[in-house]
Amino acid sequence: MPDIIRSLLDTDLYKFTMWQTMLHRHPATQAEYTFVCRNRPALPLAQLLPEVNEQLDRLCALSFTKDELAYLGSLRFIKSDFVDFLRIFRFQREFIAASADGEALRIVAQGPQVHVMAFEVFVLAIVHELYCRRFDAAQALRTGRERLAAKIEALRGFTAEPPRRHPFRFFDFGTRRRHSAAWQREVLQTLQREASPWFSGTSNVMLAKELGLVPIGTMAHEYLQTYQATGVRLRDFQQAALEDWVQEYRGDLGIALTDVVGMDAFLADFDLYFAKLFDGLRHDSGDPVAWGEKALAHYARLRIDAHTKRLVFSDALDFERAFALYRHFGDRTQPSFGIGTHLTNDVGLAPLNIVMKLTRANGQPVAKLSDSPGKTLCDDETFLAYLQQVFDVAR
Repeated sequence: MPDIIRSLLDTDLYKFTMWQTMLHRHPATQAEYTFVCRNRPALPLAQLLPEVNEQLDRLCALSFTKDELAYLGSLRFIKSDFVDFLRIFRFQREFIAASADGEALRIVAQGPQVHVMAFEVFVLAIVHELYCRRFDAAQALRTGRERLAAKIEALRGFTAEPPRRHPFRFFDFGTRRRHSAAWQREVLQTLQREASPWFSGTSNVMLAKELGLVPIGTMAHEYLQTYQATGVRLRDFQQAALEDWVQEYRGDLGIALTDVVGMDAFLADFDLYFAKLFDGLRHDSGDPVAWGEKALAHYARLRIDAHTKRLVFSDALDFERAFALYRHFGDRTQPSFGIGTHLTNDVGLAPLNIVMKLTRANGQPVAKLSDSPGKTLCDDETFLAYLQQVFDVAR
């Protein structure tokens, strides 16, 4: 069976940016990440267990090459001591375990956060590619190419519309639920060739390096959630996380994620200081139009020109949703669109809705109070209720 992960760069940029921050700010944090499949697969995922374990063995044998480290070091926000850490880094197999739970697949990564946090995207890519290998690969490739061609034609038709004040830009966020590594590469090469200048880059660091694309990404939910268990007052965890980010990157990577405890609670903490320091916000749950309107109203209250800020939409987007959002916001702020599964796994087979989320840190539960109820993930109802009470979030 060929390796699914052949490079430790074959992951999303924000894994490295969060990793660096945790190494510098909270290197002793212990963490637990848990795999969850939110939809019903066409076959029991437990059938994949032997192959998952084999791929995890191979993943844990990989290390960063000199060329890969040189590329990371060339990114101005990646610091030399972090590169030195990665030079000797290797995943420890004892920190991750996969097992069958009836017909379901159970995967848990547990240990020092700086040693287990990078498992996430690799695990999801491994599971999804092994799942997709159970189906007709030739038919999937034919369907994928036909649908990709249709997307490009739709994009060309859309961009023939009268331009808004700010340009339409989209990028690939599709590593974790891709049909395969080879298909993601083909999609990006096709977009690079036929969708310029609207296609702006990819979250995948390896493909950004190899194809000469811009690597895209800042922070994910796990970053802010970790601060629920780092010793700061719970009510202050968002501001503590944002402050550490500002101090770590000092103007780089300025897109903040808003939905760890919901947009309203986020904006209550996103005061004039942070609104000036961060370049913009990322949407990942709830109604995107309502979210965008709240963001613009917040900037207006703070007397900040929204034309200088960016709103990044990334929640289950396809091109039609992205076009509609651009029509709504393109004259009022800088919108951009991270498109994932719709780009890298639209091949005629219903994709798995899989995640691997931070569930505990330093022995304490952590939670996300998503603006989309189905995305809330916490195994401790007492902590979840306490978090809702602290941030005045309705159940």
